[in-house]
Amino acid sequence: MNNGNRNILTTEALEIGYEGRGRHTRVARDLNLSLERGELIGLLGPNGSGKSTLIKTLAGMHRPLAGEVWLEQQELASLSPKQVARKVSSVLTERIRIGNLTVYELIAFGRSPYTGLLGHLRDRDREKIAWAIDAAGLAEFTSRDVLKLSDGERQKVMIARALAQDTPVILLDEPTAHLDLPNRVEIVRLLRGLAHDTGKAILMSTHELDLALKASDRVWLMDRETHLHAGTPEDLVLVGTFEQLFIRESFDFDLETGTFRVHMLQNGKITITGNKVAVYWTTRALEREGYRVEEKADGADIEASNSNGDYQWIIGGEINLHSVEELVDYIRNRWQADEIDKVTG
Repeated sequence: MNNGNRNILTTEALEIGYEGRGRHTRVARDLNLSLERGELIGLLGPNGSGKSTLIKTLAGMHRPLAGEVWLEQQELASLSPKQVARKVSSVLTERIRIGNLTVYELIAFGRSPYTGLLGHLRDRDREKIAWAIDAAGLAEFTSRDVLKLSDGERQKVMIARALAQDTPVILLDEPTAHLDLPNRVEIVRLLRGLAHDTGKAILMSTHELDLALKASDRVWLMDRETHLHAGTPEDLVLVGTFEQLFIRESFDFDLETGTFRVHMLQNGKITITGNKVAVYWTTRALEREGYRVEEKADGADIEASNSNGDYQWIIGGEINLHSVEELVDYIRNRWQADEIDKVTG
């Protein structure tokens, strides 16, 4: 099997799913994938599409229903658990529940594929642990009990453990689950930097569509019909793959912004012009109120402006408002009445 110079993990006609009670449940098939050195891949898809199953199959935790997984020109099925552990490290979604364990001790567990049964750390092991701690920004936490850390700090510890394992491939299942927005951004930024700086191949499953589109070098997009679409985020957006996969009656995928747009009850159309930042946030608020908002250079219903941080909204060239809250309140209470007055005279 020739994986090429950059491909470190590849699959051939891979079929994944579950075995049990004499039957197979297939969740994806015909997967011909490649994971390259130095890239971050975002694994996306609806719940139930098989993201966790794929990660566990690539990590050797689940047997494929059919097909093959190759690691550095060796078939995964031919490798011992110890050999796999020296090539692939995993960070799964299970929360840490082990007490009386310091951050350093947990990260040091990443060296277990190399230390033998007694777990004796050699100089090289300590060097790898120190590097992992520094890469994850955990130097000030090494002596703390893992259970006394925040969710974001614990997730960094688990990533550091995977780094200490020093494998060319790192697989992460929902690494940003249970985290607030700043920590989600920091974790994804950390993973992208690690992939590009160390040459490791990193696969991250996530529901964070916006972050994945911005940070991933490529995306693997799974659907509920056993298929997987692979490509750069931009290509998958432009050919309509995201739009088709996530379309619902209650929301759709906005090609222009790369975000989901919720369908509210429609109250009509409002036109707006002015300061770019003010227009963007005003549009969001008005769409939430159920209006279709369009930009119009001349004669717009609303003119939004910003003078040294002082935002203002002028309606109909006459009514001057000083916050989005005032604008929304006016729209709710006066807009429809004023529009009726215009019609009835």
